[in-house]
Amino acid sequence: MEIDRAIRECSDRRLQTKYNNATYVIQRALALYSIEEVAFSFNGGKDSTVLLHLLRAGYFLHKGGQNSANGDLKDFPIGTIYFETPSAFPEINSFTYDTAATYGLQIDTIRTDFKSGLEALLKEKPIRAIFLGVRIGDPTAVGQEQFSPSSPGWPAFMRVNPILDWSYRDVWAFLLTCKVNYCSLYDQGYTSIGSIYDTVPNSLLSIGDSSDKFKPAYLLADGRLERAGRAKRLSSSNYGQRPVDSNGLGSLDLHKNSMLTASIIAVGDEFLFGTVEDQLGPNLCRKLHSIGWSVMQLSVVHNNIDSVAEEVEQKKSSDMVFIYGGFGPLHSDVTLAGIAKAFGVRLAPDEEFEEYLRHIIGNQCTGDRNEMAQLPEGITELLHHDKLSVPLIKCQNVIVLTATNVLELEKEWDCLVELTKSNDLLTLLEPYVSKQVMTNLSDVEIAQPLSKLCLEFPDLHIGCYRTTRYGSLVVSLKGKDQERLESAAKSLEKKFQPGAFKEMN
Repeated sequence: MEIDRAIRECSDRRLQTKYNNATYVIQRALALYSIEEVAFSFNGGKDSTVLLHLLRAGYFLHKGGQNSANGDLKDFPIGTIYFETPSAFPEINSFTYDTAATYGLQIDTIRTDFKSGLEALLKEKPIRAIFLGVRIGDPTAVGQEQFSPSSPGWPAFMRVNPILDWSYRDVWAFLLTCKVNYCSLYDQGYTSIGSIYDTVPNSLLSIGDSSDKFKPAYLLADGRLERAGRAKRLSSSNYGQRPVDSNGLGSLDLHKNSMLTASIIAVGDEFLFGTVEDQLGPNLCRKLHSIGWSVMQLSVVHNNIDSVAEEVEQKKSSDMVFIYGGFGPLHSDVTLAGIAKAFGVRLAPDEEFEEYLRHIIGNQCTGDRNEMAQLPEGITELLHHDKLSVPLIKCQNVIVLTATNVLELEKEWDCLVELTKSNDLLTLLEPYVSKQVMTNLSDVEIAQPLSKLCLEFPDLHIGCYRTTRYGSLVVSLKGKDQERLESAAKSLEKKFQPGAFKEMN
C-alpha cells in the first residue's frame, strides 16, 4: 500500500504512467494464473528490486486493497527464485537474504546452472509463469514482449516482463520516490552489477581524480552508459579480488585479445555502380589496425533489406562489425531494417533518439523523422558524445556509422576511441606495425621461400603485391612486434643472394 501511495502522491507523471502500465501487466498475469502457478526471479539488483515492490503493489491492487487489515503485505505470497553463484558480490547475497527476511519471501535457491536448476524446480512445482526484471537494452531482452514464452530448448513457462519499457532513469525514480532499500553497491558507484569478475564502479561517477571514490548510481547523468562499469572478465584465479580498472587487460586475456577481428560492410548501390568511390572502407581499415584489430572482410551490398540482413548475419561472428551507408529517411536507407532482420527483432520507436532528431530537423519532415527514430528493439544502445549532434548506434556487436566522407569518419572514430576509455566499446590493443621490402625476383623464385617464411613466423601477416604487372614485387610484413618483423625480414634475405631485397620507407 505504501508503494501505491508514494507513486500516486508524486509529481512525476512519466513514473506514474510506467507504474500503471507495469502493475496492469502484473494484475493481468495474476488473473491468468493462480498464485501457485507464478514465481518471481530475484537477483538483488536494482531492476529486480523495482520488480519486487511492483509485485507487492500489483498483488495488493489485484486483491482490491483488501488483502490485509492495514493494506500492507507482511508475507510476500509469490514464490521467489534466487540463482546463487560463487562469483556474486557478497553485498548482493546479503541484500537478497535481508530482503527475503524483511518481506517474507519464500525463496527457492538454485546453486547449479540456472537452466538445470529451473528444470528441476518446474518439475517439483506447478509454476507456469515467471516475473522477470528484464528491460529493453538488456542482452536477454531481444525479441521479448511483456508476455513471452520461454526460448526453445528451455523448460516451458511464460516470461512476464512488467518493466520491459523502463529506462535507467525510471528505475531510479521509482526506488528513490518509494524510499525502499537497494543493494549498497549502488551507493559505491556501481551502475550495472554482474559478477565479481566483470563488474567495476562506473568511472563516469568517479569523484575528481580519485580511483576509489564514486558518486551513487542514481547520479549517472546519461542512463545509456549504465553498463560502462562492465569490465573484461578475469580468470577464476582472481576470485575474491575485484577488478579495479575497466580498461586494462589481464595477462590471460592478452593472447586472446591480440587477435580481435572486425568486419566492415558498406551499404549502397552507388558503390556497386561505380558512381561513388568508397573511401571510408580503406580509411576504417587503417584506423582499426592502429588500435591492434585485424580486419577480416570489407564488403559492399545493395540497398536491400535482405542483402543487408544476410551480410550482417554472416559477419556478426566477428568481434565487431562496422556498417555505413543506407542510414536516413529515403527509400534506399535500409541499413537499420536489415540489422533488425539479421538479429530477429523488430524496429520500434526510440524516444531518446527521436529527441536528438527533433533538435536537428525540427518540424521539417515529421513523418520521416519518426521513421528514422525506429531502431532495432532490445539490442540497441545509443553512443552519445558531446561532439556528435546525433549519437552513433550500436546493435549488439554492430556499430552503425553515419559518416558520408572521410572528415566525418575521422570525427566519429575519435569519439568512439574517447568513449572506449569509459565504456569499453573497443578494446585498445598494441597497434600493428609494418615493414616492407622490395625485390626484382620473379613470383616463381620467391613463392616457396615465402611459404616457408609464413611457417616460421605464424604470428605475422605476410603478403606481397605489385604496383604494376612488370614492376618490382613488394613483400609486406605486419605484426605487433617490431623485432619480429626485423627477424622475419633478415630470415627472408638469407634465403637469397645478398642485395636481392631493398628496404622501403
